Amino acid sequence: MTDPPAPAAPRSNADLFFTFTWLALQGFGGVLAVAQRELVERKRWLTREQFVELLSVGQVLPGPNVVNLSMMIGDRFFGLRGAMSALAGMLTMPLVIVLLLASLYSRYEHHPSVQGALRGMGAVAAGLVLATALKLLPTLRSSALGVATSLGFAAAATLAVTVGHWPLWWVVAGIGSLSVALAWRRLRT
Repeated sequence: MTDPPAPAAPRSNADLFFTFTWLALQGFGGVLAVAQRELVERKRWLTREQFVELLSVGQVLPGPNVVNLSMMIGDRFFGLRGAMSALAGMLTMPLVIVLLLASLYSRYEHHPSVQGALRGMGAVAAGLVLATALKLLPTLRSSALGVATSLGFAAAATLAVTVGHWPLWWVVAGIGSLSVALAWRRLRT
């Protein structure tokens, strides 16, 4: 099932670059929540369903989900040049910031304030991921798996990682493959 096109589009490659630079700077450690709000609600470049569809593809590709998402959005509007513009926007400023922070961290890593700040950032990032998941939950109604089955797979994956201490690649290969196979089967019938 194809969604109707989103009502807006980026004006140029520069618009893509600056939008994804802005996303990257806003969402340090949790870009997904910011990306959904910016691309779907504010810019209206994608519908919520299109966002979830592209994010799903981005999750099975190697690399960071939102980086994959940026490249797919750039490609959708301006081809390879758009993909590269969005990618550059997503990575340039975070790279500069991470290099600066790494040099500072190497000097102050044992300071209790630095350790506390890192724990706090981890909690904030987890909260952003959870908030985005809750916001996108209504899109499961149109999923081939349905709400109950999708939540079942999510619970199984969470338990496998947290209780079973499975490596993430086992979870993706096992539970992820099973969910994809079931969705494919349901879509074919």
